[in-house]
Amino acid sequence: MYCILSELILDNFLGVQLCSPRVQQPAPDFRGMAVVNQEFKEIRLADYKGKYLVLFFYPLDFTFVCPTEIIAFSERIQDFKAINTEIVGVSTDSHFSHLGWINTPRKAGGLGPITYPLLSDFSKKIARDYDILVEEDGVALRGLFIINPKGILIQITVNDLPVGRSVDETLRLVKAFQFVEKHGEGKS
Repeated sequence: MYCILSELILDNFLGVQLCSPRVQQPAPDFRGMAVVNQEFKEIRLADYKGKYLVLFFYPLDFTFVCPTEIIAFSERIQDFKAINTEIVGVSTDSHFSHLGWINTPRKAGGLGPITYPLLSDFSKKIARDYDILVEEDGVALRGLFIINPKGILIQITVNDLPVGRSVDETLRLVKAFQFVEKHGEGKS
């Protein structure tokens, strides 16, 4: 209780979050400038109410592992949309850097067009709130958070910097949570 109360007081008055995000608790709120369909647009957690959200963090634009997983999620966006799930990628780069990376052809080390928002966390507040910021480097670990339609965290995975995430495993997890939500735990 103390953790939750302290978090509410400090977050509301000082913009500081003391506690790590936890499964079965509300996801930390976020708001920021993103690149959506190659344009700048402010997005926030509330925009995804009523849908599942896969919020994943990656360290930096223009790096080696990052484009493979970002492109893999983009290529499977219809699989996620078919199960009422949206995707948002986040790094501590600026939205200008995101746009530059998207506008760079894949064969030149860029992403090319991406089918979901890339959110800028230039202030590093979102990565701090999700407790995955490597402070000394100013980058986020590879965190992946699944948030249900009510805004509750239902899954957290955090990888060290050199290892990406599996799109297939992420889809499996979302489908499993949806199955349990619909049919109840332990029922087939």
